[in-house]
Amino acid sequence: MAEKDSSEAEAPVLKPPPAEEQECPGGAPEWMATFSDLVTLLMCFFVLMYAMSTTQQETFKELVESLRSALGVSAVPEAGNREGLTMHAVPSETPTEAQQVDEMGGLIQKDLEEVVSEVRELVMFNKLGGLVTASQGDMGAVITMTDMLLFTKGGAQISEMGEEILRKIAFILARLAYHVKVKGHTDNLEINSDMYPSNWELSSARASSVVRLLVENGVNPKYISAEGYSQYKPVATNDTEEGRARNRRVEIVYDRDTIARDFEGLDKIKK
Repeated sequence: MAEKDSSEAEAPVLKPPPAEEQECPGGAPEWMATFSDLVTLLMCFFVLMYAMSTTQQETFKELVESLRSALGVSAVPEAGNREGLTMHAVPSETPTEAQQVDEMGGLIQKDLEEVVSEVRELVMFNKLGGLVTASQGDMGAVITMTDMLLFTKGGAQISEMGEEILRKIAFILARLAYHVKVKGHTDNLEINSDMYPSNWELSSARASSVVRLLVENGVNPKYISAEGYSQYKPVATNDTEEGRARNRRVEIVYDRDTIARDFEGLDKIKK
């Protein structure tokens, strides 16, 4: 019994090792994996933001040109930075004075083109080649008729054929509210009669006869005037009969500058 107690007393007592001697577990803590993923994602995010905010110069120029063609020059940004594009102020929708002038000029141009086109059709259908011409240039539109079509020699009485053609021309002109000038011209052969002491009276009387007929057939008298130029505005030589025949003419003239001034005057009256 005594031996048993002594053996039990001599048995060694096992104690846990000190904390510093305990074996460390292998690998990093589990939270490090999540933290590493977060840092990697943040780095990718900021790299992407930097790349998006840095635009190459050539690419930006191409973008500007593309926007100019699609939106107009005044609506395209001219500069950019990392915070965004610096945009110019969008112009007002109210048309400027220059735009209004351009629109008015385009409208006048279109109307005069239609007049010239219709008169040319009239010439073709009535076989009036050489007697009536219609042309348009920078100064406006001109309808030219020879005296052989309109008048007897040395007179201002309109012939039957001339009346027929002028009625058709009046139908075309009556649609326009633009000022038109009727200009009479003669050759350089002197005339001396009781009714027409000189070519001044003859050219003015011929222009006035055409004006009266046009007004009688629908042209507004407020938009028409008669002018006589005698022999001083020739379009050909007066040394030949053919040249003198070309110079004896009546012109119906739509002067673009005169029309524009009329519109400016109306605008001032309205204001």
